[in-house]
Amino acid sequence: MWYPALRPALFAVDPERAHALALAALRVAGRLPLRPRSPPAAPTELMGLRFPNRVGLAAGFDKNAVAVDGLGALGFGFVEVGTVTPRPQAGQPRPRLFRLPAAGALVNRLGFPNDGADAIARRLRRRRYRGIVGVNIGKNASTPLARAVDDYVRCLRALHAVCDYIAVNVSSPNTAELRELQSRDRLEPLLAALLDERERLARGRLPLLLKVAPDLTGGELGDIAQLILRLGVDGIIATNTTIRPAPPAVAAAERGGVSGAPLHAQALRTVAALRAQLGTGVAIVGVGGISSPQAALTMRAAGADLVALYTGLVYRGPALVAACVRALGRATPGS
Repeated sequence: MWYPALRPALFAVDPERAHALALAALRVAGRLPLRPRSPPAAPTELMGLRFPNRVGLAAGFDKNAVAVDGLGALGFGFVEVGTVTPRPQAGQPRPRLFRLPAAGALVNRLGFPNDGADAIARRLRRRRYRGIVGVNIGKNASTPLARAVDDYVRCLRALHAVCDYIAVNVSSPNTAELRELQSRDRLEPLLAALLDERERLARGRLPLLLKVAPDLTGGELGDIAQLILRLGVDGIIATNTTIRPAPPAVAAAERGGVSGAPLHAQALRTVAALRAQLGTGVAIVGVGGISSPQAALTMRAAGADLVALYTGLVYRGPALVAACVRALGRATPGS
């Protein structure tokens, strides 16, 4: 109830500064003896994991895993941190995060600023939150595309023991050439190397998910779906931010990836296309424009097993989490 009163003050501050303030508050809250919110919902079993509910926090909000305990207390069924790279990096120059309130959108060109895999592994090892935590991994900007596999494998080695699943980010538009890793010729050796390393480290018990862009063609999605089925990847996250926003006002905004309401239709189409090709055996996490309970229900109807929020949380606040949890819980009783 307090967020609508606080939002004008936060929105009067530079977006990245406001984001840092929100994380600092959540970090403090995570140290307090607060009981996590428990909105009524039926848990669900996916990928060998038991999710308390179907609503999670998308990667990008807590890149450095500094506020996992506080975020867990908001009632999320899972929290995904990152994107994490092997070595620390500063990301793109500021300003690099922009609000578009009229469109319910954000534009970012952050470029994976993070403290590096080893530092984030130490933080996750100390967390008190016992819920599902995923780690989104990527390559360092300075790593040539030909050596990208090494970066992803190094992240897996550093983080496999401190999380519940790994998300492979090959779809951010803010790291040069990264999206080229979605092509079949580059994606197959990357996923094969990660699956081999996972088997060595965790004997296959750590779910591996692939995060894809909303801007892929039908043929490209088909190639990815076939690869996921053939290799045995556990799940797919659809989608990352878009570089093809629909509203003219959004398209004319700052350069970067667009998230929020303008992404929703593209994300829905991607989820539906993937579900049609993957069948029921591969988990799909729907991300993009989840700014209301109805949007969460629409994403679920398109084929997503789970949904994840980020931009909606910025505009609607923590009440959105419980509202979406309740809506999905009512829609899927006993699931």
